[in-house]
Amino acid sequence: MEFLPILIICIVAALAAGVAAGIFLGIKIRKNTAEKEIGSAEDEAKRIVEDAIKTAEAKKKEVVLEGKEEVHKFRSESEKEIADRRREVQRQERRIQQKEETLDRKLDNVEKKEDKVQKKLRDAEAKLEEVETLKKSEFEMLEKISGYTAEQAKNHLLSQLESELTHEKTVKILEYQEQLKEEADEKARNVISLAIQRLAAEQVAEATISVVPLPNDEMKGRIIGREGRNIRAIETLTGVDLIIDDTPEAITLSCFEPVRREVARIALEKLIADGRIHPARIEETIEKSRREVDATIKRTGERAVLDLGIHHIHPELIKMLGRLRYRTSYGQNVLNHSIEVAQLAGLMASELGLDPTQAKRAGLLHDIGKAIDHEVEGTHIQIGVDLARKYKESDAVIHAIHAHHGDVEAKTIVACLVQAADALSAARPGARRENVENYIKRLQKLEEVASSFNGVERSFAIQAGREVRVMVKPEVVKDERMIPLAREICKKIEEELEYPGQIKVNIIRESRAADYAK
Repeated sequence: MEFLPILIICIVAALAAGVAAGIFLGIKIRKNTAEKEIGSAEDEAKRIVEDAIKTAEAKKKEVVLEGKEEVHKFRSESEKEIADRRREVQRQERRIQQKEETLDRKLDNVEKKEDKVQKKLRDAEAKLEEVETLKKSEFEMLEKISGYTAEQAKNHLLSQLESELTHEKTVKILEYQEQLKEEADEKARNVISLAIQRLAAEQVAEATISVVPLPNDEMKGRIIGREGRNIRAIETLTGVDLIIDDTPEAITLSCFEPVRREVARIALEKLIADGRIHPARIEETIEKSRREVDATIKRTGERAVLDLGIHHIHPELIKMLGRLRYRTSYGQNVLNHSIEVAQLAGLMASELGLDPTQAKRAGLLHDIGKAIDHEVEGTHIQIGVDLARKYKESDAVIHAIHAHHGDVEAKTIVACLVQAADALSAARPGARRENVENYIKRLQKLEEVASSFNGVERSFAIQAGREVRVMVKPEVVKDERMIPLAREICKKIEEELEYPGQIKVNIIRESRAADYAK
């Protein structure tokens, strides 16, 4: 029994020794195997390292070669660029050097010119001193020769300059007058429509006569002609009576037909201005004047229609409207009256919300019969109605013409408006002829105002106070003074007188020379 545990122990020990020996043997085998593998790996690693070293050496050589080539290429380009820049710098240096040389030459020239200029300045100063001395001596000599001192000569030149400025002022006044006239024509319609109570058409106090001024009384004999042949020719061709009496420097034309009287007046003024007065010349001048009056009549009618904004009026009616320019009724110009009535009727129609164009048309044509009432039998109303029918005017316009004096009952608003406008235009203050006493006082006052100015010899109020003719002394009032004098007279008339329409101021300056042959 005691032997069994020892045996077990021995067996276990043997087993342990066998296991240990097996483990040791396996470890040794594995070690040998590992050593072999490590040796192979080392050999392989050495081989790989050697290959890598060889490859690296080859790459190194290639990189070095490429680097050397790049360096060589960069060096070549750099050397080329440096050479180019060096050449550019040399070229710039040469240009700068040339410019410096040019500047040096110019500087030398400038210095030379400056020396010349300084020399010329010195010479000029010397000559200026010489001129001043000579001028002073010349002034002294001129003063001795002319008898004027420098101050007196200055005053003389200033007076001449003042005369020239007066002439320039006259020209400017004419320009301003023309400009104002044009502006006044354009604004006349607005003024009339906005200030009915201040309307004042032009007036002509004489209804059947015209006065033609003469340059002298000798002209009367020339107009009469040998055995009266010239005056007979004028009266025969115009149908106007010439009244030659003791009135100084004037001839009166008498005729109930205003257009014929206007033709005779224009023709006579042309003959007087021309100086050639004989039957053949008279016939030619009268025919020319008749054409001129016809053209004026046409223009006047067209202007009236245009100003009122009325369209599609027959040309013959337009001519008859122009004839009304020479027709007066109780001293009131019929054309101006007709335009005034048209304006008033149009304004009232607008206020009532009606068509102002038809009212203006009826107002303008309401007295059209007066254009030919010297030539056709009947009242101007009936003549106007016949003319309106003949030239295709509307029934409303014809009725307004027929009813404007109450000959027939007014059945339309337009006819009533024309009646009212006609009454307003005729009844307003200053529209018709004033009484004789006031008329004479106004003419006298007009002549007094014109005669109050220095240099005025005589003044005459003519054309029913529509014109004042001022005779001036030629030795006192020079030509360039005439227009300013006319303006001053007009201003004083505007300030001191009350008058309808406008007054023309006509300045006349006449120089005469007389001598005797012995």
